[in-house]
Amino acid sequence: MLLHLPIAILATLSPVAVSDTVPKFDIVKECRFEGGSTTEIDRCSDDENTALGQLEREWTQVVDVDKRSCTATAMTGGVASYVELLTCLEMARDVKNGDSNPHGALTTEAMRLRAPGVTVGVGHDPITPGQKPGRGSR
Repeated sequence: MLLHLPIAILATLSPVAVSDTVPKFDIVKECRFEGGSTTEIDRCSDDENTALGQLEREWTQVVDVDKRSCTATAMTGGVASYVELLTCLEMARDVKNGDSNPHGALTTEAMRLRAPGVTVGVGHDPITPGQKPGRGSR
């Protein structure tokens, strides 16, 4: 999480222009970059278009600093993703609203899992009661 902090700081200082309209990204380029079968590319396109539609409906309600920061984040790596932009904006909104569980259930269709995912935390040593995170057993 802390590894992303410098990126987040630089993104907020980024000279990305803030507009009254959602930025234009190349969905075909994004989905081809992701790769996979024709079915996966079609699914990617559907997800990107769904996210774009939601962004177009809600864009005017988004704070300029979040637009700037999240647009820069969504464009990292040479390809841009509406799903990434929407995710970033939703997380920023949740933090501002004091959501106690910003990683809770996602409500956007573009962000729902469509296949089994990877288990988070596999390969890490469990923390025993009384042990501080980041320190091994002694």
